[in-house]
Amino acid sequence: MGRVSGAAAARVIGEFAEELDVAALPEPVVHAAQSLILDAVGTAVAASREDFAVRAERALTALAGDAPGDATVVGRSTRLPLRDAVTLNGVLVHGLDFDDTHPPAVLHPTASALPAVLGLAERHGLTGGDILLGYVLAVEVTTRLGAAASGAFHLRGFHPTGVLGVFGAAVAAARLTGLSAQGIATAQGVAGSLASGLLEFIGDGAWTKRLHPGWAAASGITAAALAAEDFVAPDEIYEGRYGLYASFLGTDHGAALKARLDTLGTVWETRAVAVKPYPACHFVHAFVDAAIALAERHDLDPERIEQIHCLIAEEEIPSVFEPLPVKRRPRSAYEAQFSVPHAVASALTRRRFTRDELTPAVRGDPVVRELARRTTYGPDPDSLFPRAFSGEVRIRLDDGSLVTHREQVNRGALERPLSPAEIRAKFDANIAGVLSPDGADELARLVAALPELDDPAPLFAALAP
Repeated sequence: MGRVSGAAAARVIGEFAEELDVAALPEPVVHAAQSLILDAVGTAVAASREDFAVRAERALTALAGDAPGDATVVGRSTRLPLRDAVTLNGVLVHGLDFDDTHPPAVLHPTASALPAVLGLAERHGLTGGDILLGYVLAVEVTTRLGAAASGAFHLRGFHPTGVLGVFGAAVAAARLTGLSAQGIATAQGVAGSLASGLLEFIGDGAWTKRLHPGWAAASGITAAALAAEDFVAPDEIYEGRYGLYASFLGTDHGAALKARLDTLGTVWETRAVAVKPYPACHFVHAFVDAAIALAERHDLDPERIEQIHCLIAEEEIPSVFEPLPVKRRPRSAYEAQFSVPHAVASALTRRRFTRDELTPAVRGDPVVRELARRTTYGPDPDSLFPRAFSGEVRIRLDDGSLVTHREQVNRGALERPLSPAEIRAKFDANIAGVLSPDGADELARLVAALPELDDPAPLFAALAP
């Protein structure tokens, strides 16, 4: 498979990771990585004052006990032991569900990749170039593992961000700590027994999804540390009889994975990672844009709307439409982030969808609730899922007329990327109230200077002022 004829997939990845140098990264890949890193630290800073973040920090601080903590937590003054800080930073990046998504893989790659790489860079005094290299490696591996399954993990109730993020983190950690191709392969073999993440949170808005990428990142660096001590691990962790795909999915994805690995170094999946314009599950975004477009184009009066019908990929329905009574009346901001009925209703009413639209006041607005109650759904035969998250909204008015709008490719995807100005505006909005304008500018400057950053200390000082 790939670089070594007949080699196990983990070995193919190990060969690629060992050989890759930051100087070989194409300029567009570097720019994409910098934009994604800036976006991620912004979402982490925004989350750093949330209740879930405070509780996670207390729990990890209690576990650390008297152990010395020397690792940075984004947006916080707390310093924790390495793996605890990595875990918490993953919680922060992913906690608001405002972090990036790789559509074909249907996962959030940066939320596990960046905390692992930042933790090791601070521990070992690595350069900005090392951070970029490790980050891109983790993203390239994690996204390929997910894309090979074409959304199948969700259908089996697994969250691929957690299940697959551990492998990318392990590869990056092994490469950055100097392991050979075989050592990088071993790290993946160990990571296979640390992969986890269930989707049961969808039913009641539980917080567990927020933990998945941080746990994956911490498990990835643990796997690499064990590999460095020649901890014996299985060779065929992906394609084996009890490997990743057979155990989690019950199906063989070896051919699809081989096809994805054959493009390592020629196709860069980092460029296909989508930045979110809205603080919600990416399956919701096309419907928000469609609702806003209809409201503005037709100057819609919510009182005149009799029914809202959404066309959505069947694979997406369980996440954002079921159970329908809960999706129509979300009990928390987190449930609202996974609700197309609420997102469409609030977008039609307020002609926007920001974190304000997740508040109790908007969730309890009688007009929003009534529109959500009138929202139905059906399968979309023309959806591009998982390459993109399509969506169509059809609204019947009280005079019997029908207005429709379709978003075939969600904004932020490879074909419709957000501009650098839009990404910076999102970053500024996220850090407002936590970092000063000067602090925001300094953090953005340091991310832009990563290729030339020999000493990472100023970056970590800016991350945790």
